[in-house]
Amino acid sequence: MKQGSPPSPMTLLDSVKNTFVPIHREGYPFIAAFAAATLFLGYFSSILFWIGLILTAWCVYFYRDPERVTPVDDRLVVSPADGVISAVGPAVPPSELGLGSGEMTRISVFMNVFSCHINRAPVRGRITRIEHKPGKFLNAELDKASAENERNGLVIDSPNGTIAAVQIAGLVARRIVCWAEAGGSIAIGERFGLIRFGSRVDVFLPSGAVPRVAVGQTAVGGETVLAEFGGTAVTPLVRIS
Repeated sequence: MKQGSPPSPMTLLDSVKNTFVPIHREGYPFIAAFAAATLFLGYFSSILFWIGLILTAWCVYFYRDPERVTPVDDRLVVSPADGVISAVGPAVPPSELGLGSGEMTRISVFMNVFSCHINRAPVRGRITRIEHKPGKFLNAELDKASAENERNGLVIDSPNGTIAAVQIAGLVARRIVCWAEAGGSIAIGERFGLIRFGSRVDVFLPSGAVPRVAVGQTAVGGETVLAEFGGTAVTPLVRIS
């Protein structure tokens, strides 16, 4: 483009490309399986074909992997997942993480079957430990799911202390995927895993972290600020409007 010339107008192709969200490669086998089953069932029944087509579209939607704009600030803790804040308060972290028996600030994000299930690092730092714990598949919205459900925990040595992010399987979720490796570094907002299908992620924070969200609030993974270090204000009051 010549200096001083106006920007090129957006083409129809650009508009279409911007409308569609990228699909994570983890979803390709499942999308292919749903599509194949749809074609097979459609051979016998048009009703089954349309049902299968809807389920295939849902599978595509489930594995969407949109880009996120993450604030790069060591004072901030961002949401590890899309979903609804289901708990904010003190809780004892899972014993397998080696964080002791004292309470830490826990913020839980519940993902339903329509949420984007890509999980992102809440802070930057070095991953010192990754522990997988077999367990039950209770409703992930229940408080006891943190202790009884199958889970996978990452312990991150951050600039503000030790922080844990725990992927928790749910009533429908039967598979926790984690791509991160112990000993490696991770950036705030960086993708580290996903959970199929419907689940929860708990973030355990040390003292000094001031929560910036409330129960019932919708969080966007990699963007919504869950907590802040060095803040002086108390947890904000909220109203529903």
